[in-house]
Amino acid sequence: MTPETRIETDQNGVEWHISAGLTPYPDAVEAMETRAARIASGDAAEAIWLLEHPPLYTAGTSAKPADLTDPDRFPVYASKRGGQYTYHGPGQRVVYVMLDVGRRGRDVRRFVQQLEAWVIATLDQFNVTGEIRDGRVGVWVARDDKPLTATGARPEDKIAAIGIRLRKWISFHGISINVEPDIEHFTGIVPCGITEHGVTSLVDLGLPVTMADLDVALRRSFDGALPPPKLPG
Repeated sequence: MTPETRIETDQNGVEWHISAGLTPYPDAVEAMETRAARIASGDAAEAIWLLEHPPLYTAGTSAKPADLTDPDRFPVYASKRGGQYTYHGPGQRVVYVMLDVGRRGRDVRRFVQQLEAWVIATLDQFNVTGEIRDGRVGVWVARDDKPLTATGARPEDKIAAIGIRLRKWISFHGISINVEPDIEHFTGIVPCGITEHGVTSLVDLGLPVTMADLDVALRRSFDGALPPPKLPG
């Protein structure tokens, strides 16, 4: 995808692209769209792209202008993925998934659930219990180390966001998992339109996890959450 990208192919033919440095968001979108078109035409294999972006905000198709509280802080990009506003930046592993959902069952809801399960299985390798919540997209962590909220509820923080787009049954965009981003950078938006919960990261939870550690865990848990697609015929 870029000259600084290492490519490895797993046992099921999925290409894993791991990019060094910070990839500009417009470049990533262009590369994803090109790859998705090639996958749809049968000219390229499925791909997972692991990268980091410079600090920026993206607005999904459901984004509300009022949720962009500091529009001059970082560049803001309109995104065709589902969801609302999200932040990307150094220390956050962005996982772009270019997969053939047509061959993987043609069930978008199930595909999103598989992505959630993939994140949860990955976090479990670091003894972090990720959870999903009805009405809230992404993966959440209960914060038993924090005091109860004003309503007496157990506080929860978001550790991973999910937002995808499909074209000709090929997915692109995907997942972001907070390893060690600057949490303060999230304050320029209302992440995913949710005001009553915070944001956390693996390092914020007290875990000395590196980006390379997370990449290994993602590779290890991928097939269990997203089994290989069915062969034609």
